[in-house]
Order: sequence, then structure tokens, then C-alpha cells
Amino acid sequence: MAHVALWNVKGEKIGTIEVSDEVFNIEPNLDVMWRYIDMQLTNARAGTASTKTRGEVSGGGRKPWPQKHTGRARQGSIRAIHWRHGGVAHGPKPRKFLKRLNKKMKRLALKSALSVRFREGNLIVLSDIRFDKPQTKQMREVLKALGIADEKVLFVLPKKEDSYVNVKLSGRNIPGVKVIIADNPNNNEGNNIDGLNVYDIINASKVVLTEGTVRKIEEVLGK
Repeated sequence: MAHVALWNVKGEKIGTIEVSDEVFNIEPNLDVMWRYIDMQLTNARAGTASTKTRGEVSGGGRKPWPQKHTGRARQGSIRAIHWRHGGVAHGPKPRKFLKRLNKKMKRLALKSALSVRFREGNLIVLSDIRFDKPQTKQMREVLKALGIADEKVLFVLPKKEDSYVNVKLSGRNIPGVKVIIADNPNNNEGNNIDGLNVYDIINASKVVLTEGTVRKIEEVLGK
């Protein structure tokens, strides 16, 4: 079992905890991580771009001028693709972007991303973090105490309770800070970590977990 320092919100080291080598200290599979991020970014595309072909543009049914004896180049329609306001050839149409990965690859990608941050020393574990009300100032104080005020930070909280939701709301106005709650109330089998994803882990320079989040991640990804 690997060990990681345990901190409180005042930036004080209060001990160490054991973390699973099978989740936080595997040999990262960069190929699977890339596949996960590619899937994630592809599926985030709206696919709403749309253009009209020459058959869909209104007007242009009449030949703009006679074929001969005008001294001008022959034209068949003012909606041809080379005309201004004409149709578009081979332009985009609404489509659904969709890529999939199986559950085994998704879990491997998540464990790889967490292991990358752990081996870099960029994984911070807090005993807990809860706020009585949303307050940006309080979140800034926590970041400063942990020495990560100028970093891109991802907070991962264990469950959707008011005190954790307040933490999430407290970080939404701070540039470079993202807070997600790794809880899926509709997932009765407990085989998913809602919100936790490879892109956010890799995009952040520091990943902050609570001790409860660590245990939840180990429970799900360690299966």
C-alpha cells in the first residue's frame, strides 16, 4: 500500500493515510487515457453546425440572364455554390458525435490518470472540507493555506450533501478551480463515480480529494 499525506483545511499536515496501489499507483496506460479523453471531447460536441445546399437555398429557379449574346459568363442559377449567398457544397449537416469505451477501459483510464498525479506528488488528500454556506473568500483561504492558490485545481468531493454543495458553489467564481461531487444518487449498484473523468484530472495541475472521496474511489475502481 502506498502512503499519502493527510492535510486539514488550514494547511496543516495531520498524518498519513494508505491508498490502494491498484487504484493510485499503477503503471499509467497513456494510450487508454488518450482514448478516454478523445471519447470525452468528441461526445461533448454539439453537432448542430448546418449549411444549405444549392437545392435548399430559396430563389434562383430562373436563369439570371440568357445563355448567349450578353458578353457575360454563362450562369444557370444565382444560388450556385460560387455565387454570393449561394449554396454550400459538402458543408456540415447536423450529426451526432458518439464514441464509446467499455467499462474496463474507462476504469483503467481513471486509475492511470490518478496514478499520474499521485506519482508526480500533485495529489492532495484532505481529512474533509465542508462549508456552512457558499463563500468564495473561504475557498480562497483554503487554497492559500494549501499553497495552491495559483494552480489549476480540481476538488473531488464524496457525496451530494449541503455542506459539500456549498464548497462547490464557493469555487465556481475562482478562475482555474473546478469542484465536482463524485456521487450518483441514481446509481444503485455503486459501480460508477459520477463526474470524475480523465480530462479534468489531467487538465488540473493539482487534484484535491477528501479522505471519504479516496475510499469511495477505491471501492468503485478497486473492483
